[in-house]
Formats: sequence, structure tokens, C-alpha cells
Amino acid sequence: MIIDGKALAQEAEAETRQMIEMLARRGVVPGLATVLVGENPASQMYVRIKHSACDRVGIRSENVVLAENISEELLIEKILELNLRPEIHGILLQLPLPKGLNPQKAMMTISPRKDADGFHPENMGALLLGAEKMVPCTPRGIIFALEKLGKKLEGAEVVIVGHSNVVGKPLAAMFLNRNATVQVCHVFTRDLAEHTRDADILVVAAGVPALIKKEMVKPGAYIFDVGINRVGNKTVGDVDFEAVKDVAAAITPVPGGVGPLTVAMLLRQTVQAAENLTT
Repeated sequence: MIIDGKALAQEAEAETRQMIEMLARRGVVPGLATVLVGENPASQMYVRIKHSACDRVGIRSENVVLAENISEELLIEKILELNLRPEIHGILLQLPLPKGLNPQKAMMTISPRKDADGFHPENMGALLLGAEKMVPCTPRGIIFALEKLGKKLEGAEVVIVGHSNVVGKPLAAMFLNRNATVQVCHVFTRDLAEHTRDADILVVAAGVPALIKKEMVKPGAYIFDVGINRVGNKTVGDVDFEAVKDVAAAITPVPGGVGPLTVAMLLRQTVQAAENLTT
């Protein structure tokens, strides 16, 4: 089975629209502010995608565009202003930031209650304690997909390749919160295939094209490929898709797999924040 991330994202958006309709009965319109520093073309594209998704479901969105050479003090001042605006329920700082700006310091300035990306240390701490609030959107999208596909997580053998703060670490915590057995592999793992062959659920977020080969996959595994790599004029993932799809029970394509789910979870968390801030 090819896991259709776009179809699952549409399902998530339909649920989010229902949540928005309920808020509208109380006169609440969820609001998301994105903060874009500089003119990075990829960042501009990602911001456009997010605003287009907001339009689809009925979230009011605005893009705060700041100059490439802005000082850290002015960036933080702008985020603090957004924290104080009652019509803004979610704030997203588009990364990467230009050189000279500390992304961790800037993200920590965002109110945890408006942290639509789920990266604030307070929200990460709640995640580790098993009290999930706002969580990183890609991990949340993967969990959402598995639950919609009916894949049992309790007792499942999960292997995550990549231990970033964006995907690997928070996703490991989310699986542990659902009583899966989790292995996390990374660049210093001595025999990657020894671990990946154990996986009932394999998530790959390493940034290495075609890292995972057919012989590294357990037959019947569910595979989520988070990698986005440019090879020539093609966008490919971290999994050798054509070979691995013959042994996996389910696999996400690149593109069209995890990406749409990530955006759908951003919408969900913005609405979640609006509910929390207005009740």
C-alpha cells in the first residue's frame, strides 16, 4: 500500500474545519502568524503553502516579513508583540534564520500556548512527561496517519533513523507515550541494517538519498520516509522507494507523503491553540 499523505491530510483538514465551525459559534476565528526573516526562496515557498492551507480550512493568517539584516532584539520584539495580540492564536517562526540570529532564543520567545510548531522547551518537556500539548508537526502527522490506518502502536517495534529535535527525538517520545518499543539510530550507529530489520514501523529522517535498501527492511513493515533530497532534477526520499515498496506493507512516497500531513497538523494545532486560549 502506498500511503497517500495528501488524502490523509484532506481527512485531517475536514476534521479541522469542523473544529473551526464550532469555534465560530462562539465568535472565534483561529489566527496564525508566520514570521519570515529574509528572502530565502525555499522558506518563502513553505510559507505560501501554509497560508494556502489556512485559506482552505478558514484560519485567518498573516505573514510578518522581516529584513535579512534585522537585529535579534527587533526580531524578539516582534514575536513578543504577536504574543500579546489576542486574535493571533498560533505563531510559526520559519526556519532557517539568517546568520547571526539564534533560532533557539527566538523560538523560546514564542508563548508556549501559541507555539504552533511545538518546539518550545515547555511543550517538549510536557511531551517527555507524557502530557502532550503542542508537539512538532511532522511527528504528530506520522502518528495521525498510523492511527487512521489502524496500525497498532502498543507493543510495536519502532525504529527511527535520525535523532533531530524536529523529528527523531519528539517522535520517539510520542511512540513511547503509546507504549511502543523504540530504537533511535543516527550517524554513529555502527550497523544500521541490524536495527532497521527489526522494525514493524520504520521512520527515516536522515537526509541521505536512498539510504534504506530493500535488504534493510523487515517484510510487512510500515515505512515513513521524511527525507527530502534533490538528486538531479528529481526530489527523492531517504528510502529506495522502487525496491522497498515490494517488501513493505505500507510506504509513503516522496513527495506526497509526510509533507502534506505536516501542514495539516500545523492547522490542527493552530485551532487547538485557539480553543485553549478562548475557553
